[in-house]
Amino acid sequence: MKKILILTNHSYMLYRFRRELIEKLMETHEVVLSMPFVGHEDDFKAMGLHCIETDVDRRGVNPKTDAQLLHTYVSLLRREQPDLVITYSIKPNIYGGLACERLGIPFYANVQGLGTAFERRGLAEFVTVLYKAAFRKVRTVFFENEADAAVFRSKHILSAEKQRVLNGAGINLEHYALQPYSEHDVVHFLYLGRLMKEKGMDELFAAAWRLHQEGHKFVLDLVGFFEDEYQAEVERLQADGIAVFHGFQAEPRPFYAAADCVVMPSYHEGMSNVLLEAAATGRPVITCDIPGCRETVDDGVSGYLCRVRDADSLYAAMRRFLELDPAARQTMGAAGREKMERAFDKRAIVRETVRALGI
Repeated sequence: MKKILILTNHSYMLYRFRRELIEKLMETHEVVLSMPFVGHEDDFKAMGLHCIETDVDRRGVNPKTDAQLLHTYVSLLRREQPDLVITYSIKPNIYGGLACERLGIPFYANVQGLGTAFERRGLAEFVTVLYKAAFRKVRTVFFENEADAAVFRSKHILSAEKQRVLNGAGINLEHYALQPYSEHDVVHFLYLGRLMKEKGMDELFAAAWRLHQEGHKFVLDLVGFFEDEYQAEVERLQADGIAVFHGFQAEPRPFYAAADCVVMPSYHEGMSNVLLEAAATGRPVITCDIPGCRETVDDGVSGYLCRVRDADSLYAAMRRFLELDPAARQTMGAAGREKMERAFDKRAIVRETVRALGI
């Protein structure tokens, strides 16, 4: 049985979004995982997988730690001798790719969004150089939206022949089943994710304050970790009865089921899994008209699109939703579920990925 080695920077995210793909790969291959242990590694081990704890500094550029990561990957590849390597996220893509090229091992990479790396001058040029070097011998790079793939073509990092655009990781329609629409006295907006600037927190909180000051009745449910800069703001929102902070939750499905609408005003995404999960549950979504978000919603049918980094535009979309009657909200949610069934079924995404891997 041939061996596949998967390199990633987050065990929790790998399990949540790629478990079904890994299960499929295990039918015909030995699969080994290299990743930081930050959740679900025990679940992977229970599946019969060999898991190797590997430290990856997910943020920032540090020449010393990045050089150490390259050395770690080279040593790992020599020890494990995989027939094929699959990488996820920027540092495994780059340093795993360089290690594979050095040792002549075939590899496939996944770009799950551009993040801030391509937005900051200086850093963007540096990352471009690294990606060009790392992807010289890559077999195929999977992208989650066409706009990100186009950036890699425009920067001459990768030719179109080596690109494959999928609808993200897809959504497990059985796990995220259609749920009866909630019955609340007031609308519950749900934000689920890290409470950080790049996810649109400044705009979301500004829109919530404005709606509250105008007398609109609603609750903003916040699920996730918040960065320190937002702690005081979250406390003020709670004190005024606008928001309820639930903290991080390992199981998000009850929160989707209890929501009337999910709001994700992110600045950039590869493909927003939160929006896929919300729509599969049958909940309307409000999100920004950007790659990785706009693909998940039919504007005015299954939710609303607003302008990115624009609190006024987000406010208008949320107010528009508040003005809908319950039947219209439920119809909008049902349209989102139908879209997920039509275009984002994880089973189809897994089949397409396996075909592209040639295994």
